Amino acid sequence: MLFRTVGNRLGVSLTVTAAAVDETNAELARGSRCISVSHRNQITHSMLHALSGVGVEYISTRSVGYDHIDLDYARAVGISVGNVAYSPNGVADYTVMLMLMAVRHTKSTIRRTDSHDYRLGVNRGKELRDLTVGVVGTGRIGTAVVDRLRGFGCRILTHDQRAESSDATLDELIDQSDIVTLHTPLTAGTHHLLDHERIGRMKPGSFVVNTGRGALLDTEALIVALEDGRLAGAALDVLEGEEGVFYSDSSSTIVENHLLAHLQRLPNVLITPHSAYYTDHALNDIVENSIVNCLNFEIGRTA
Repeated sequence: MLFRTVGNRLGVSLTVTAAAVDETNAELARGSRCISVSHRNQITHSMLHALSGVGVEYISTRSVGYDHIDLDYARAVGISVGNVAYSPNGVADYTVMLMLMAVRHTKSTIRRTDSHDYRLGVNRGKELRDLTVGVVGTGRIGTAVVDRLRGFGCRILTHDQRAESSDATLDELIDQSDIVTLHTPLTAGTHHLLDHERIGRMKPGSFVVNTGRGALLDTEALIVALEDGRLAGAALDVLEGEEGVFYSDSSSTIVENHLLAHLQRLPNVLITPHSAYYTDHALNDIVENSIVNCLNFEIGRTA
């Protein structure tokens, strides 16, 4: 197990449990001031209260984002929260892959060849050098995406909440981009950043790529734009309501997320299960930095 391997290398004795933390098993953390949790784990107020009650003082989330933890409530019950940095390259590579797959209509092609239909499709592909790509969010991942796109010769527009890191307003980017790719953190202010109004303003025949967080995108508005032909396609590694669906085998059950089921029926929508980050390099970074966070908290606590 990666945690034990990295823990041994760092000289740390770890208690590892396969069960995701919740209020019923918080007792497992008794005796540990620091715990590490996954981005998959929605940390509710009742969980935070229970963890505080057994002596947890620090949570290291194995993610860049904090959208699954109420930081104010955690602080109120005496728990500090830290995130991790990890190689942005895997997500950046994956994002560009999704762009290429979207503009070359790869889902439709694979569907046809899987049924032994080897005719060319009705829709011709596009070359990135002929397109304008709008990158929303220029943190480590967004910047790595921009670096890769330069090699394709496309026009690149960027927008970030930090004005000095933008070369376009969000509305300018949406109006001019053939591909809009999302890399900004999910906060109250960025929830449904691409809403019905903004999706309606996108160029006819454009594409949306999301490897950030599902709720950056109003999925119902996206479906309308895809079905009425305004948008040419979407490639989504994250989705609203993915919790409890992604990372589980639903092949023999009915997927209860109706938005996911609807999108998967569309020939111009690619969906992958929040896997852009999932590389050897990134996972090593995530585990190591999560443990280092806890070590640093202990050092600071005893200094």
